[in-house]
Amino acid sequence: MLMKIVMNQARHNSNRNDVLTPEQRSRCMSNIKGKNTKPELQLRRALWAKGLRYRVHAALIGRPDIVFPKQRLAIFVDGCFWHGCPIHGTSPVTHADFWENKIKGNIERDRRVTSQLTELGWIVIRVWAHEIKECLDKVTNNVIKLLGEKGAG
Repeated sequence: MLMKIVMNQARHNSNRNDVLTPEQRSRCMSNIKGKNTKPELQLRRALWAKGLRYRVHAALIGRPDIVFPKQRLAIFVDGCFWHGCPIHGTSPVTHADFWENKIKGNIERDRRVTSQLTELGWIVIRVWAHEIKECLDKVTNNVIKLLGEKGAG
């Protein structure tokens, strides 16, 4: 009976495509983490297991997820939805204009941050969350290779 009431309330929202009330949607969205995400933690654990030591969320332009300061290597773990992954990025039906602008803005900010860090002499790696899920060893080995080229021991 409660489910029907919630569903009926949701149907009376101004946006009929969403099955949640605005309050429920707000609560769901506010629980989405911006750091220490599962893919980020998986990559950090894999790098740590290989003996690599790094900084997390360093006070650097764009707040990279993982930083190797001595080698000037910054790693960003980009979520497929939030950063517009060409393979897994989706376009929400509700508030489509808002989300399109939001994701385009994120992509533009990512490009700007990458460019700024590169101009300052940093190597920037951007990894899609799905790459960590699908081929963590390959991502880890690429980081190790770049660190070796930058003189990491």
